Amino acid sequence: MSTTSEQTTDRRPLHERVAADLRHEILSGVVLPGTVLSAAELRRRYTTSSETLDQALELLREERLVTRQAEAPDSVILKHRQRTMRPSKSVAPSDPGQPYRWIVEASKTGARVNITLLEVKVLPTAPAHVARALRLTSGSPVLLRSQLLTFDDEPAELANAYLPLEIVRGTAMMEHRKIRGGISTLMAKLGYPPRRCVDSVSARIPTQEQHALLRLPGNMPVLHTLRVVYSDHDRPVEAYDTVEAGHLNEVQYEVSQAL
Repeated sequence: MSTTSEQTTDRRPLHERVAADLRHEILSGVVLPGTVLSAAELRRRYTTSSETLDQALELLREERLVTRQAEAPDSVILKHRQRTMRPSKSVAPSDPGQPYRWIVEASKTGARVNITLLEVKVLPTAPAHVARALRLTSGSPVLLRSQLLTFDDEPAELANAYLPLEIVRGTAMMEHRKIRGGISTLMAKLGYPPRRCVDSVSARIPTQEQHALLRLPGNMPVLHTLRVVYSDHDRPVEAYDTVEAGHLNEVQYEVSQAL
């Protein structure tokens, strides 16, 4: 379905609206990989000029969703680039000798995955949202471990893990090195196994730092998740603040109910 400027209250420029419709069709699978988009057909569909259409397609090229044909002024759908991640699969500690569960699950997509540790430092005062999540008193310190996760060398997720300093002080968590099996594995060894977690998910406009680290195109929103991990006696022991490119990632949760 096409929408003209007379039919909508959407105040975005027309080329952004056209790109939004086509992006939705690509990512939802309405338009299949390899489909040729005829420029003439798209101009008729949206009752727009060649210049406006070129601007719309250029946005999608920046996102690597379409590419221009060398022999024709059309564009071809590259592929369905949206990744489905299942956060619940990464909660449990890793099996002995195995890498972090996120790497195991992400590798099942066939991509080359990697984690780069960006920063490890003590924050004298926990950010307000972290203090609330971890039920810390005002002015309590936390340890921050920041890392960048990539798929095929493309940034996929920026993750900040916050941990109560009273729990991790003097452990390997304080060192600037990766933790074999991930944070949950070491926390379990310290006597704080994960029992449940609560995820709060929202769409946001990225900060300058997030935009740069994730190499985002244009004004693409990000998917923000705050995960709080609870251990025995329902004590919150970990808070994960993660950001992912909104046009490349979807999050899937599975809920089972005993009958």
